Amino acid sequence: MSYPQLLTPEEQLASAKQKLNIPQIIAICGSTRFMQQMTDIDRDLTWDGFIVVKPGCNMKEPNILWADPVKAEAGKVRLDDLHRAKIRLADAVIVVGDYIGDSTIAEIAYARSLSKPVRFTHPEIDPGEPDNDPAASEDTTR
Repeated sequence: MSYPQLLTPEEQLASAKQKLNIPQIIAICGSTRFMQQMTDIDRDLTWDGFIVVKPGCNMKEPNILWADPVKAEAGKVRLDDLHRAKIRLADAVIVVGDYIGDSTIAEIAYARSLSKPVRFTHPEIDPGEPDNDPAASEDTTR
């Protein structure tokens, strides 16, 4: 008697996206100092038929939601968790800008640990794989 192979959650998600005819999902990562560039890339990719997920809060700009330092710190943790969920949902990642900080480096490492393709608007900033071997970093944004 043969038993059906159980799919991993990732395989189940990929199968469901295919069955539902969900377009490819792209996660935009990068410093929020590049929010305008992220918005521009979001527009272009959306126009090309992709679903785009990106940071939705720029905590570098004053806002009542994160004016209280205690709430801001809790919010940052929540937003980081949310962005990792966006990366899990995505089929690929695009890193925007010519600078990457610690948070973006962590996002790149996370995406690569999930075998997500990671592309860069500025390939020269690619920190490479954990073994310092740069990944394929062709610019897929145009």
